[in-house]
Amino acid sequence: MAIQPPPFIHFDHATFGFPGVTALEDISLEIQSGEFVGVIGPNGSGKTTLCRAVLGLMAPLKGHLRIFDCACDELRCHHRAKIGYLPQKGVVDRNFPVTVLETVTMGRYGALGLFKRPGRKDREIAMESLAHVGMDMHKDTALGHLSGGQQQRVFIARALAQQPQILLLDEPTTGLDITTQHNVVELVQHLHEELGLTVLLITHDINMIRSRVDRLVLLKTRLYAAGPPADVLKPDILSQVYGKDLVITENDLVIVEDYHHHH
Repeated sequence: MAIQPPPFIHFDHATFGFPGVTALEDISLEIQSGEFVGVIGPNGSGKTTLCRAVLGLMAPLKGHLRIFDCACDELRCHHRAKIGYLPQKGVVDRNFPVTVLETVTMGRYGALGLFKRPGRKDREIAMESLAHVGMDMHKDTALGHLSGGQQQRVFIARALAQQPQILLLDEPTTGLDITTQHNVVELVQHLHEELGLTVLLITHDINMIRSRVDRLVLLKTRLYAAGPPADVLKPDILSQVYGKDLVITENDLVIVEDYHHHH
């Protein structure tokens, strides 16, 4: 029998927050290498805290969090470079003079360590990353002149340029039109399969990812459910978390939409 490798990410009864404020309580969750996991839950449910925890920006108040093979309560170690992070999309200034290739090359800085300048190899890795997201033709274009969807592809390429083992995406579809949202999620699914990445995708859009992820993690301060989408998306579980915001249509599609979700 094959020995199961240790999980990439292991929350062990971990509680996060600040004195007097609990953001995530008693979370036990394992994410294995190569999984595509969607993290869902209403606004303020702790999704962003989970993101910060995985990035090593918050240590548990109680319990433990291990990332890769170390007890990364102190994630000031080399592991941070192995996590490619796509933050929530900000607005890019049209006039900011940075090109697509320059943006992606920035992803190399975490991997290079301080004070090293990117060299030819870094440029090659950046170009390769752009090719993975289909944006290599635009390498010299000003970032601010691209569409929102194209910019998002460039930011994904920047995360890939770190040559990470985990891709962590925080609300990657917010602010994009519906077709572009599907394209971005499709791209992420493709990268997961092609590059063998472990993907953690945080989203409020269940319908966009339910058919694509291996597992869903449902949060509302605590972990309500984790498992295959069909097991998590059950009316009794969802109504506990979303209450009156839950609508289930006749073909049993779950629609939990928050149209005013803009930070």
